[in-house]
Amino acid sequence: MSVALAPAVRLEGVTKVYGTGRQAVPALDRVSLEVATSGCGKSTLLSLIAGLDRPTAGEVDVGLGRPALMFQEPALLPWLTVWQNVELPLKLHRAPREERRETVDRLLRTVHLSAFAGKRPHQLSGGMRQRVALARSLAQESRLLLMDEPFGALDAITRDVLHEDLQAVWQANALTVVFVTHNVREAVRLGDRVVLLSSRPGTVAEVWDVNIPRPRTLDAAPVAAMASKITDRLRREIRRHGH
Repeated sequence: MSVALAPAVRLEGVTKVYGTGRQAVPALDRVSLEVATSGCGKSTLLSLIAGLDRPTAGEVDVGLGRPALMFQEPALLPWLTVWQNVELPLKLHRAPREERRETVDRLLRTVHLSAFAGKRPHQLSGGMRQRVALARSLAQESRLLLMDEPFGALDAITRDVLHEDLQAVWQANALTVVFVTHNVREAVRLGDRVVLLSSRPGTVAEVWDVNIPRPRTLDAAPVAAMASKITDRLRREIRRHGH
């Protein structure tokens, strides 16, 4: 007998408007969405889910506790080593020293950066810095990871490798990931669901379940076919809004 689990994230009629009067800019309009324990999302929504902002109307319910947030830029502290950057969330939570050591060592092994523990961010490639940012997010021990176009600035090969790393981390840690991207193939490769948001103000235009067996690659025929279908729908949405 299966038991229905509460959603990791639930948004009910969420509206977000920046400014007032004639200067008001509507970002979201009555978005209702549930993310099961495994999922997909948009930047304003991520800010609302993370608690960095509040909706103008509607409700945001996060059922997995405080989420970890990973941005497009790694935002590492340049004066700290790789090891120290990953350790920082643990220090802020006053974890014991031995627990910090074991956790950081484990996370650096997970993202294949053990040999670079003593390096500083400027000594790393862009992909390596994003790996450090991922390890630092995982150090928060949140069950919900919010990712705002984390691979958007990377070259195709580096992005492909990080896709594989992210999927391995996701499976090993039983995470729920809400992942924002403008790359449709990336969304299909990584996601269990793809949620298409319309142009401003954002509304849920359509939702697709991704039932393609894992592991997936960007050039796999089923991934390409589904991405093409979603892109066609995206083009119609862009034409409808005129931009």
